[in-house]
Amino acid sequence: MHSTHTIALPNRSPLILGRTALVMGILNVTPDSFSDGGRHAGVELARAHARQMIAEGADILDIGGESTRPGAAPVGVQEELDRVMPVLDALRADGVDLPISIDTYKPLVADQAIQAGASIINDVHGLQGAPEMAEIAALHKVPVIAMHWQRAATEAASLAEAMQAYFTDSIAIAEAAGLQRDRLIADPGFGFGKSLAENYALLNDLTAACPPGMPILVGTSRKSMIGKLLGNQADERLAGTIATTVLGYLRGGHIFRVHDVRANRDALRVAEATLYGPPAQLG
Repeated sequence: MHSTHTIALPNRSPLILGRTALVMGILNVTPDSFSDGGRHAGVELARAHARQMIAEGADILDIGGESTRPGAAPVGVQEELDRVMPVLDALRADGVDLPISIDTYKPLVADQAIQAGASIINDVHGLQGAPEMAEIAALHKVPVIAMHWQRAATEAASLAEAMQAYFTDSIAIAEAAGLQRDRLIADPGFGFGKSLAENYALLNDLTAACPPGMPILVGTSRKSMIGKLLGNQADERLAGTIATTVLGYLRGGHIFRVHDVRANRDALRVAEATLYGPPAQLG
C-alpha cells in the first residue's frame, strides 16, 4: 500500500519513506500560531520543547517563524529570521542531529536556514509563491514539502482534479529550476482553502489528490477540521488528531506533522503492525 522513497539530504543520511511512518514534530517559534502561539517562542523555550519531542520519538523537527492561521499578520523577512535563526543555531550547538525542516515561503529565510543546518524546505505555497524558492532548493540540494493552497477558483470539476493540476505546476517549477521530482513531498494542505466536507473527503481518498508515486505528508494536528466536528478547542483535539493520523497512514501517508509526538508515534506503530504485521523480533 505504501510507496517507497529514498530522499537524499545534504550531509546526512537520507529519508527512507515507506511502511514505517515518520513523525515530524512542530516547533512554532511564533507568538500567534493557532494552537501553541507563544508557548515556545524564544530560544530556551524552543530548545526545551525540541528536546521533549526528540525524547518522544520525533524523526524530523519542523521550525516555523510565521503563523499561517487565518487572519494572522504577515511577518517580514528580518523578523522571521530573528525568530528562527537563533533557535537553529542553538539546536545545532546542542548537537541535535535530526533532520530539520524550515517552514517558510520566503526564499531568503530558507537560504539562511539551510546554511545554518536545516535540510528540508516546507513551503505552504508549493513553490508557487516565489520563483526563487525552487532555485534555492536546487542550489542546496534539499527536498521540498510542497503544500496545496490554491486560493483562486479553477475550472477543475473536483477538488482532486484541482489539486492534481496544482501539483503538476509545482513539479514543473521545480524541474525548471533543476530540482528533480524525486526531491518533492506532497502536502494536501488540510484546512487551507477547503471546506469541512472537502477536508474529510480528502482524508478518505488521500492518494487521489496527490501526484502518483510521490510521498505524502499529512498535517491535520489540532486543526479546525477536528474542532468544528467535535466542538472543541485546539488543546482538546488530541484524540481527533490521532484518528486522522491513523486514517492518513492507512490511506498511504508517509510523514505526519504533529504537535503531540509520543501519542501520534504510538498510534502509528499500532497502525503499522495492523497493516504489515509487528516486527519479527517481537514474536
